[in-house]
Amino acid sequence: MKNFFLNIMFRPEPLRIILAREIIKAFNLLSFQDRVRIGALKRPQYAYCIFQAARLAEKLRYPRISIVEFGCGGGNGLVIAEKHIAEVEKLFNVKLDLYGFDLGSGLPMPVDYRDNPHYFKAGLYKMDEVELKRKLKRTQLVIGDIKVTCGNFFDEYSPAPVGCIFCDLDFYSSTFESLKLLDAGPSHFLPRVFMYFDDIIGDDVWLCNDYTGERLAIEEYNKNHSMQKICPDYFLLEAHRIPWFSSMIRIFHDFLHPRYNDYIADDDQIYLENRIRLRSG
Repeated sequence: MKNFFLNIMFRPEPLRIILAREIIKAFNLLSFQDRVRIGALKRPQYAYCIFQAARLAEKLRYPRISIVEFGCGGGNGLVIAEKHIAEVEKLFNVKLDLYGFDLGSGLPMPVDYRDNPHYFKAGLYKMDEVELKRKLKRTQLVIGDIKVTCGNFFDEYSPAPVGCIFCDLDFYSSTFESLKLLDAGPSHFLPRVFMYFDDIIGDDVWLCNDYTGERLAIEEYNKNHSMQKICPDYFLLEAHRIPWFSSMIRIFHDFLHPRYNDYIADDDQIYLENRIRLRSG
């Protein structure tokens, strides 16, 4: 209870908005789409990315896409993601597959200061694979060293194109390796992929910075790729529709993807034209 009130006090939103969101979340009020829009769900960042990935896939007429989580730990994220996927599949004519990558034995040994060993140590977040498999209904677990599993993923699993990636690997070294998945080629991805990085904010003990951890891995990826970039979701940042998580959601853009320039904005442009007519009338 103490933490609940402290969290409310330190949130930048008005109390009425916080309480309204919690009530909507607790009683599943409003449609799933509306709850995604206002972040009134468990792991709203997962719901947003899954929803938007499926929306984009439908616009581009992809019948099936894949969702990837790097760093599953106890598996709570996968359990919640499965529930979100079930709701999203009701809204779009797209099937969604879920893959969870994890070492299984907990965090490996930190390589150097870039892995923030002052905050993370080997063995944290160990997975109970047997128990987790009992809870999961549709997830395929990909267990092993990220260097190996990322390299073999597309050949071994033949997944549908990836539209959404959740990265919760904690370390710079592991995140750096996971981003190599993006180099597999455009046939394996949507032209824009929704991504969530769990470890780029931290707290006042961790003290995240741009020269370690996931932030450094993202920066180096962008530096090493001239036509593929991982960028902020600026609309989400401005709209503040998902409190606390807006700056942690990024979009992978593959400017060389053969479908990057496909026009998908009919609905948006009709909406804007109607608004202009109403204002001018």
